Order: sequence, then C-alpha cells, then structure tokens
Amino acid sequence: MTTDADHRADRGKAMRPEDITRLFVERSNAGDAAGVAALYEENAVMAYPPGSTTVGREAIRALWEKVLASRPRFEPEEPLPTLVADGVALTATPPKDGAGARAQVVRRQPDGSWLRVLDRPEFLPPAG
Repeated sequence: MTTDADHRADRGKAMRPEDITRLFVERSNAGDAAGVAALYEENAVMAYPPGSTTVGREAIRALWEKVLASRPRFEPEEPLPTLVADGVALTATPPKDGAGARAQVVRRQPDGSWLRVLDRPEFLPPAG
C-alpha cells in the first residue's frame, strides 16, 4: 500500500490515476508541452482537435506546443470518482460550467505509475 509520503516523493509521476489531472494542469500552466505529452503512453489517442484524433506521444507533444503557445490558463477541477479494474482506470472531471465532462482511460505502468491511453477532453483552447 502506498502512502501520501510515497506520492509526494514521486511528484513527477502519476502514482494514482487522479494525479494525472493535477500534473496536466501544472505542466500546461508552465508551458511544458513535453511534460504534458509524458503523461501519455507512447501510442495514446487523444480526441482533439474537435472532429479528429491525435495519435502517439510525439504528435500529442507537437499539438500541445501549438495549444500552449497562446499561454492558456488551466484551473484544477475536482475529479469524479475513478473506476479501476485490472490495471486500467476511467478518470473524469466535470468542467466548471457544468456542461459535459472530460474523460480519460489510464493504464498502470510496470513501475506502478499511471499514463493516459485514451483522452477525450470536452474542451481545449484552439491550437495555434
């Protein structure tokens, strides 16, 4: 069983599925596209830009470089209850305006950390 001290000791990795949202906000607000992309598995799929998909960590990094170029500010959102089964989890957060939700499928990695596999953001600022 991991403790809060264990989580603090490894703040660079998501040691719980819910940590990814916090790390996403921190890294996005710092303008760290590579850090955001590091939250995804190598072959992850992101449903963005609207109506299309971005596939793979490198493509996600390139997309985030464009999105973060305009220096958007992301606010933390309280996560909905996480569903976990067999090393896979479904995480979600409701946007502050109450419209829709953001949902991600994350997978436990061999080192015990979690990375996104599928990401459906409800809204993101337009890419540059």
